[in-house]
Amino acid sequence: MTEPGGSSTTEPTIGRGLVLLLAVTCGVLVANLYYAQPLLDTIARSFDIEEGTAGILVTTAQIGYAIGLAFLVPLGDLIERRRLIVTAALICAVADGIAVVSPGFPMLAAALVLAGVGASAAMVIVPLASALAAEEDRGRTVGTVMSGLLTGILLARTVSGFLSELGGWRLVYGVAAVAIALLAVVLRKYVPVSTPVVTDTYRGILGSILTLVRELRELRLRMALGALLMAAFSVLWTGLAFLLAAPPFSYGDAVIGLFGIAGVAGALMAPIAGRMTDKGHGRRATTLCLTILLASWALLFLGSGSSAVWAVVVLIVGILALDLGTQGAHISNQNVVFVLDPPARNRLNTAYMVSYFGGGVLGSVAASVSYSVGGWAVLCLTGAAISLAALAIWLLGRSASSGSVVRSDHVHG
Repeated sequence: MTEPGGSSTTEPTIGRGLVLLLAVTCGVLVANLYYAQPLLDTIARSFDIEEGTAGILVTTAQIGYAIGLAFLVPLGDLIERRRLIVTAALICAVADGIAVVSPGFPMLAAALVLAGVGASAAMVIVPLASALAAEEDRGRTVGTVMSGLLTGILLARTVSGFLSELGGWRLVYGVAAVAIALLAVVLRKYVPVSTPVVTDTYRGILGSILTLVRELRELRLRMALGALLMAAFSVLWTGLAFLLAAPPFSYGDAVIGLFGIAGVAGALMAPIAGRMTDKGHGRRATTLCLTILLASWALLFLGSGSSAVWAVVVLIVGILALDLGTQGAHISNQNVVFVLDPPARNRLNTAYMVSYFGGGVLGSVAASVSYSVGGWAVLCLTGAAISLAALAIWLLGRSASSGSVVRSDHVHG
């Protein structure tokens, strides 16, 4: 029979091994957006350019990712998903290879744009995992895959810095190219073939995204929540390096990078929200996660006043709480979004993730501005305000959106 996720299959075909493969692939792909962050000074000296110019590399990778979200991810509803994922992954691997041999800064920047486009395949993998999973296991599956993605984001800087110290910044992209190429081969072998049920043109697919946003109130609610969640996440991880590099901590880059491990621990706890969704407690999971997110800012503030062991422990607990709250609510959002109109999963994911990463950009700006105005205290107030806004929007909007969730089929063509 035809599965509502757009795959022709007799039954859900995802086991633990495949879930792990998809989670690792998401993490390795999205890590490409963050490899350059600890390498900017080294790259600047390598090409004899200003550090501010080298900083463009982080933006170029994100621009490529945004392009992929807008124009590549929707193809997952129109063409066979395994082929799309493998092709995009190979594009990312080739782009990383170009970065290794780049003779100058312009070629490196262009390579990272292309790598960002290929990395957006992660956002085809997530709805694919949702489609392949059994209904009673869908939340846990999406939660696990998204945990892999977040782990890639958080560990990218640590891995990048370590490899750069071993063999220079080009080694970072060389290792990434080989890893992604190998993953593409494994994906080609083990990911089942899917048959799209949408028969529309590419232009029609893109246009229908706006229709979905306009007609699905629940999608708009989840997009707003997603933007605020990523904004809060970005406020912390943009400002944390400022805090830890300054007195009383005065940590170096290597120690600062280790704090990402605390974030990973929080992310690995996030599938709990997926399990709650599987058991019919998705709304309760979202409320709980948003409450944890808001409370985390009090811990983060309290952990900033001293380099004493207890203060560092409180800070780490705050990081754990924030990542658990943001990722748990994010996974709950995605589980709802994916069933609003099952054959349009990739387009729904495009709308949601564009809003999500847009919130991340705003959060980074808010972190820089708030920290420059009043240091860590103002930054924590900013993060708390964003988190409170998310909780308020959720509490006000959930009763109004408690009606029909799944759209009729005319939206997806």
